[in-house]
Amino acid sequence: MADHTIHCDIVSAEGEIFSGAAKMVFVPAAQGELGIAPRHAPLLSLLKAGEVRVLTPDGQELFFFVGGGALEIQPKKVTVLADTALRAKDVDEAAALAAKQRAEEALKGKIDKIEQAEALAELARAAAQLRLLQKLRKIKG
Repeated sequence: MADHTIHCDIVSAEGEIFSGAAKMVFVPAAQGELGIAPRHAPLLSLLKAGEVRVLTPDGQELFFFVGGGALEIQPKKVTVLADTALRAKDVDEAAALAAKQRAEEALKGKIDKIEQAEALAELARAAAQLRLLQKLRKIKG
């Protein structure tokens, strides 16, 4: 069984979110979504805000949200080092909508380049959280 799984760790500054075996892991890399299977070639990549999906050996599909970060892949282990990370069930829709609205309002005003970059990053994180919630609703519905 060990040859058919890869160990996956998802961690953030707040602590470990997930650690366990996976048949497949999907991550939002800077270049686009990556699918990581056992015996994947070694790789380092930056992550953008979005969903991480872990397919467990027993067929479960687990969803997580990351706000960006870094990814390290080794043939027997994948590590997601997230700036922020949440289990999908812990994503707060009201907070994501409020963050999206704050960012949109900030972008309408006269702001400097740094404030603009911060607002755009907040907008991207909120939009990614809302997309994950919509996807989960479709799966459950």
